[in-house]
Amino acid sequence: MSAPLDLTPAASKDSVIRPRRNGNSRNTEVTRLLPRSLLISVTAFLCAIVLIPMLYIVLASLNTDVGVANGELIPSTFTAENYSKIWTTVRLGNGLANSLLVAGTTAVVCATLSVSTAYVLVRFTFKGRLGILRGLLAMQSIPGTLMVLPVFVLFSSAATYLGVTIIGTHWGLFLTYLTFALPFSTWVMVTYLRGLPKELEEAARIDGASSMGILFRIIIPLSWPGIVVSGIFAFLLGWNDVLFASVITRPDTQTAAVALQIFGAATEGGAVPPYGQMMAAALVCAAPVVILYLIFQRYLVGGLTAGGVK
Repeated sequence: MSAPLDLTPAASKDSVIRPRRNGNSRNTEVTRLLPRSLLISVTAFLCAIVLIPMLYIVLASLNTDVGVANGELIPSTFTAENYSKIWTTVRLGNGLANSLLVAGTTAVVCATLSVSTAYVLVRFTFKGRLGILRGLLAMQSIPGTLMVLPVFVLFSSAATYLGVTIIGTHWGLFLTYLTFALPFSTWVMVTYLRGLPKELEEAARIDGASSMGILFRIIIPLSWPGIVVSGIFAFLLGWNDVLFASVITRPDTQTAAVALQIFGAATEGGAVPPYGQMMAAALVCAAPVVILYLIFQRYLVGGLTAGGVK
């Protein structure tokens, strides 16, 4: 007696013999470096390191100076007087205005110059190109503390020999920040532009576009994440700097960081230092940077990761 014929399709046999695997779960297991419980614990620990000091600063800014000095974590009496006093005792308004003017101008000019400079360094070949790129990296290794005295002597000499006053002016501080921020911003844009496809520029040249037209119509619209990153880093350099601002500025051009430093030094040796006003002033000075990060968050992620994957 002959064996019965097997009329089951080949696809059905394969599906029975080899069950379908879930690719998504496998990829999740491969890419996950830590177990889920340990990952949650590490994330919670890192968030606590950042949020607990911030929470203490917020509570201390709403507390009295005596309460902060006594070590009260939660204020016994909540008060908002510290936020109203800092505008007269710390002269925070003048410092914030100077910081916004100098750091904002530095960020805009630095982002504009860095994208055009990086476009030339990436897309054109000329003598000394590699030397410029290596020089940009070498300038990042020079500590800023070594440049304070040379910069001060150079600016002072300009007033003596050229009759141009630089010390104590806004644009003198702007030139200082631009000198240190432009190499880093240019290197960020060089890394970003290397990841842009050249085919778009070649197609534009076939249509008759010039180099300036390609820069303004193709490169800049596609480079917003990198431009934002370079501008924000330049802004932070000017916003957080105390060393150069304390040497180059005068009382009416002092930045917010210098005003906080002077306020903290002036209150030393007193009966009860104004801890509440210090905490309130620190929060007010940190607010513009936090707002800036929240506004440009999506650009920051794209700009910082650009060039990492080809």
